[in-house]
Amino acid sequence: MTCLYADICGGCQNRHLSQEEYRERKILSVKQILSQIKSADINFGEPVFVPDGTRRRASMAFVRRKGKVVLGFNEAASKNIIGCETCALLTPKLNEVLPFIRNLLNEICAIPFKAKKKGKKAVQTFLDGGDVWLCEADNGIDIVLEFESKLELGHRMAIFELAQTEDNVIRISHRQHADAEAEPIVEKSAPYIKIADTFVYIPAGTFLQPSKAGEQALVSLVLKYLGETTGKIADLFCGVGTFSYPLARNVKNKIIAVDSSERLLDGFRRSVNKNMISNIEILTKNLFKYPLDVKELQGFSAVVFDPPRAGAAAQVAELAALPFNERPEKVIAVSCNPGTFVNDANKLIEGGYKLVEITIVDQFTYSNHSELVALFTK
Repeated sequence: MTCLYADICGGCQNRHLSQEEYRERKILSVKQILSQIKSADINFGEPVFVPDGTRRRASMAFVRRKGKVVLGFNEAASKNIIGCETCALLTPKLNEVLPFIRNLLNEICAIPFKAKKKGKKAVQTFLDGGDVWLCEADNGIDIVLEFESKLELGHRMAIFELAQTEDNVIRISHRQHADAEAEPIVEKSAPYIKIADTFVYIPAGTFLQPSKAGEQALVSLVLKYLGETTGKIADLFCGVGTFSYPLARNVKNKIIAVDSSERLLDGFRRSVNKNMISNIEILTKNLFKYPLDVKELQGFSAVVFDPPRAGAAAQVAELAALPFNERPEKVIAVSCNPGTFVNDANKLIEGGYKLVEITIVDQFTYSNHSELVALFTK
């Protein structure tokens, strides 16, 4: 798909390549990184390429210039924001809502905050920039506005009134920084996605796989690698339960889902309870600082882990320390950073695990980033 901004926007470094050349380069690049794995022979599954125009989640930046809002993405290697009318990566529904967001931001930025005294003068201030987080849920568009200033009544009224003009937008929230809890300003309907035929209600600003196609590819590979293995299964760095729900569909499985975000897991618990899923147990734990130890890991038939880009060094060290007869039959690693995956893989191999296969999943289309799923056995 062509893009008017490909030469200046920093999001698609490789869009100038033909699809065939891009895919060849992506596979070669990932395999070069993975060549650092200490395994005599690495088997690769058929790579999965997620198509353009499927990204359901995105972060955009905005700035107010000469009284008008510019909404878009950062220029390559720059903080300068390139105004984008559309984005070839995004789903059609996200592109359709961009004019509404520009209009919303123009309205908010035109409303002054309460005047602050500077010496003897009262000075009005206006919002001059920030970020917008977009997510296409299955039932509509979820928007999080992010900027340091607190919303005042005038801003809230503008958001509420404009939200009524756009049927596809079902929730608009605000937070002051990326780590803050988002406050819903308007919620017409609670956004949800369906995972394994389960309605999963998502908190504002929560992490999801970038595309539904990418999510389905990862889930399919995890289930493929799990095969006929059943029993007690750990889903580590579980997020909203992307893998827990499909794993739990087999009643022979007992899923122990672990993550560090209590806010995220609270929504996960409510969803599990609402759907009356009895074979998922959810635990709150920072697996970087306090991984499941050798004792806690006993009795698992399989472990699935999907850490952030930093990898899962602490947890992998505990898995590698397990005595042979207490190890899970299978360890399935999902990684969005082949570089840190190399470290995790080498630790498992040094501990006696066998790397059976790696499958590349390219859901960061035309970028230099890649995801993968790998199977280890004891």
